[in-house]
Amino acid sequence: MYNRDFIMEELFEDEEGLTEKQKKIIIAAIESFSEKGYAATSTSEIAKKAGVAEGTIFRHYKTKKDLLVSIVAPMIAKFIAPFVIKDLYKVLDQQFERFEDFLKAMIENRAEFLKNNLPMFKIFIQEIPFHPELKALFKEHIVNKVYERFSELIKHYQDRGQIIELPAYSIVRLVVSSIFGYLFGRYLLFPEADWDDEAEIERTIDFIMHGLKPKN
Repeated sequence: MYNRDFIMEELFEDEEGLTEKQKKIIIAAIESFSEKGYAATSTSEIAKKAGVAEGTIFRHYKTKKDLLVSIVAPMIAKFIAPFVIKDLYKVLDQQFERFEDFLKAMIENRAEFLKNNLPMFKIFIQEIPFHPELKALFKEHIVNKVYERFSELIKHYQDRGQIIELPAYSIVRLVVSSIFGYLFGRYLLFPEADWDDEAEIERTIDFIMHGLKPKN
């Protein structure tokens, strides 16, 4: 279960001008969009969960779409991006002897991050494909900042002969899609299943390395 108080503390640190009612609306929106999705959530439901009148929402946010973009989108820049990049760089900046070791550290790192931030992750997965504003922010604050560092790391292991000579963007796509597939199934599709996480991580790594190891 995510730490609601921690989210509130991080989101509103150094933030001025927000009332307690606005903070309640934000948390209610996070929880409602995560549980039901943007399209299936009404502003009246958000208001009820927040303990405010529906009119209070519209005094601050003109429409439900404005609520999504004005509250959820800034979280990418203010909350998600710094944690994703800082947390992921802990892995990217370490010196791992083998590419397999790097993959394992990255999967474990991302799994821990998702467990602690599952509601936001669910919102982004559900809504980013349908809202260009969120997609642009995600690309600007996360994708572009991580890709260059990731590409350098791939070149490092290619120079050591551990992975095949493919364009960096192809390797990033193959690696990320495999890791994301495991995390998506583990934490969103089938979280109630009897998972052997250690074994599943090893299978994911074996699958990736089977395609990326140079042919002798």
